[in-house]
Amino acid sequence: MLIKNFRNETQKQEVERMSETIMLTVFLKHDQSQNLEQIQSHLSEQDWWTGFPPKGAEILSWNVVMGIGQVVTLRMPPEILPKVNVELERRAWGVFETEFFPTYDFIPVRERLAREDAERKSNG
Repeated sequence: MLIKNFRNETQKQEVERMSETIMLTVFLKHDQSQNLEQIQSHLSEQDWWTGFPPKGAEILSWNVVMGIGQVVTLRMPPEILPKVNVELERRAWGVFETEFFPTYDFIPVRERLAREDAERKSNG
């Protein structure tokens, strides 16, 4: 979905840039009934470390969250989202419960809003 009512060219460029790729944050919640050796063994058998993420998906961050598991944020073209899903089903299930959250980079938007706010305040 592309928004057509832009306030300025900067807004239009932000939306166009964001529509070229999507970001996906994946929560990989550890199956706490298994110990670390069991989890690592399963991941190795499933070629987790070489098969995920699939080609075309860029890892933006991969963090361990104590008590939960791992949180991975990927950037990818929208058309490979089904491939990412299948690879998670194929390789992660059995040791992780998965949750998915579409995300986007808010920093450029925040910077523009802060700049516009400062301009309004200095002109008012």
